[in-house]
Amino acid sequence: MDAKKLARLAFALVAALGVYLVFAYLVAPFFWRHYEHQAGLAGVEAKTFTAQGIPGDAINVGLEGSEADVVCAMTAAGWSPADPVTIASSLKIAGSVAFRRPYHQAPVSPLFFEGRKQDLAFEKPSGKSASSRHHVRFWKALDAGEDGRPVWLGSATFDDHVGVNHYTGQITHHVAPDIDADRDLLSANLEAAGKVEATYWVGATGPTLFGRNGGGDPYFTDGEIAFSRLVEGCEAYQGAPVALPAPPRIAAKNAVFAWIVKLWRALPTWPEARSGQPVKTTVLP
Repeated sequence: MDAKKLARLAFALVAALGVYLVFAYLVAPFFWRHYEHQAGLAGVEAKTFTAQGIPGDAINVGLEGSEADVVCAMTAAGWSPADPVTIASSLKIAGSVAFRRPYHQAPVSPLFFEGRKQDLAFEKPSGKSASSRHHVRFWKALDAGEDGRPVWLGSATFDDHVGVNHYTGQITHHVAPDIDADRDLLSANLEAAGKVEATYWVGATGPTLFGRNGGGDPYFTDGEIAFSRLVEGCEAYQGAPVALPAPPRIAAKNAVFAWIVKLWRALPTWPEARSGQPVKTTVLP
C-alpha cells in the first residue's frame, strides 16, 4: 500500500474515532439527561451497588411524598413492606422457596445507593412462593424536591427464580431482563389505587441493552425514571393523573430504543424472559 492510501486510511480511522467520541460522550448523553421536573437530581448517579461494591440494579422509579405517603400508597397498590433480614426471616424465606409456601413480606437483600442501604422495600407476590416476586427498594434522595416534598428513588425488578450469584457464588434471586416492565407495573398499580396526582420522567442511566446487575443477571432498559407524585395524606385522587410532558428529544430517543429492542429480541440468541411474561418496552409520550 502506497503512502497516499495509508494517509487516507489513517485519516478515515481518525475521523471515525472522532465521530464516535463526539456521539458517545457529547450527543448521546445530551439526549438522555433531563431533569426539568427535578433539578436536584442532576448530580445524582442513578446506580446501586452491592455490599462488595459491584454495580447492582438500575434506578428506574421515583416517588414524591412523605414516608407515610409512600407506605400508604404502596400498601394500597398491593405491595407489602418487606421484613428486615434476620435469622428468622431468612429461615422463613428458605422454607417458602423449598416448600412452595407463600411469604408476602419476604426480606430483600441490601443494596446501596450513595453509600446507604435502602430505606424502604416492598414486594408483590407472583406464584406460590417467594422464589418469584416483584420487588422494589427505595432510598430517600432529596429532603425537598421541586415541589417542596421528599423525593425517593427506587429500583424495581422481577425476581423470577432462586439461583447462585454469578460473581460471589452466594444463593440469591435472579431477575428477569426487562426491568422497565416492573417499573411500569409499579406505576400502573399506584395509579389504579388512586394514589397518584401527576406523573413524569427523569433521565437516569440512558438506553442500555447489555446491563448486568449485582448478581450477574443481564438486563435492558430505556434508562428513564418513571416518577409518581403521590397524593398527600393518603387521600384518594379522583380522575387520571396529570402527565407532565417529557422533552421531544427524549420521546424520540425512546422511540428509537424501542425499535432497537424489537430487532434485538428477534435475534435467535435473545434470552427469553424466564418469567414467561411478554417482554415489552415503553415509548415515552
